[in-house]
Amino acid sequence: MSGRPRFRREAAVGLALAGVYLLFAAIFWAYPFFWLAKLSVTQWRFFDEPVFTGAHNLVTSVQDPQFLQALWNVLRFLAMYVPIALGGALLVAFGLQHVGRGRAFIALCFLLSNVSSGVALSLVFTKIFSSTGPLNSLIFDGTGIRIPWTNHPTLAMLAIALVVAWKFVGYYGLILYSGLLAVPKEIYDAARLDHASPLTRLVRITLPMINPQLMMVLVFAILVSFGLFTEPFLITGGGPGDSTVTPQMMIYETAFRRLQPSHAAMMSILVSLISYLLVVLARRLFERKVVLA
Repeated sequence: MSGRPRFRREAAVGLALAGVYLLFAAIFWAYPFFWLAKLSVTQWRFFDEPVFTGAHNLVTSVQDPQFLQALWNVLRFLAMYVPIALGGALLVAFGLQHVGRGRAFIALCFLLSNVSSGVALSLVFTKIFSSTGPLNSLIFDGTGIRIPWTNHPTLAMLAIALVVAWKFVGYYGLILYSGLLAVPKEIYDAARLDHASPLTRLVRITLPMINPQLMMVLVFAILVSFGLFTEPFLITGGGPGDSTVTPQMMIYETAFRRLQPSHAAMMSILVSLISYLLVVLARRLFERKVVLA
């Protein structure tokens, strides 16, 4: 008979805890989401009442050449960032496998760049990539030339990709390292008995076995690319010639400098949909199910 009051008390506690989360989600997720959806189909100037305009913001966004250039820049960034980040992360993961003492300390050190301020990193790398910076001075002493890291469209995007990769490569490396730890050693032993070369073991065993971790890193890389703002804003300012402008910079520019928050709301929805579709496409193309018999 005493079980029912106790059950009700536990149910009340559970409902109270869930209620806090539901209230938090309603205030900080649901309300902004519905307000964003409302803004995307209206015309609003911050101080007046929103006026319904239907698909006007959608048509304006898809016809905005600067916004389309920003989306194209994301693809250019991904083409440079993904190979650099994945390659660096694999090196970190394989390197950690051969570290004896102090492995945990080294792993934590890789996270320092990830938790560092993006503003501080951008200011440091702006100096490094400048025409009179230490990198160009070193290259000039060896070759007699200076590389226009931030003044050439392709090199500027490469410089931003290097900065962002440096920030996230340790974090990605730890994800891949966790996948390497889960690969059974017996598989490698069997492959060695069959005289499989290290390259064969990498391509036929290691990479397929850590496919879930590789996909996680790829999805993170796509999300980082569409959320890029601080590094291009501070290092190149979107230049030269809009070659490093990102969708987030366009949304900020449209909302707070052009004073068109409704147009910016539609841009943010389009960016979210495109990034989601790209994640779905990447999963369908590269995701494989790993099954240990």
